[in-house]
Amino acid sequence: MQNYKDLKVWEKAHQFTLEGYEVTKQFPREEIYSLTNRLRRAVSSIPANIAEGCGKNSQAEFAHFLNILLRSTNEAEYLLICSKDLKYLNENIFDTLVKL
Repeated sequence: MQNYKDLKVWEKAHQFTLEGYEVTKQFPREEIYSLTNRLRRAVSSIPANIAEGCGKNSQAEFAHFLNILLRSTNEAEYLLICSKDLKYLNENIFDTLVKL
């Protein structure tokens, strides 16, 4: 298919993943197996699905993986909202992350 590393959307998704991991380092220790873990899985799923979709043989298969990453994006956005409302993220960091 194509090299996922050449796609700007993959670059942005990868950056989002790195930022997501960075901000969760500051979450309370008791969240390590729930919110921290879940947010990290959601953000890393986005570029991973782009990469996996790029390795498929057809546009339909690629589209299938894009559909999966859309669900992960929605999950990550909700988890960021929850993190902000729990005061684990300040408003500025939240705004920066949801705009990536």
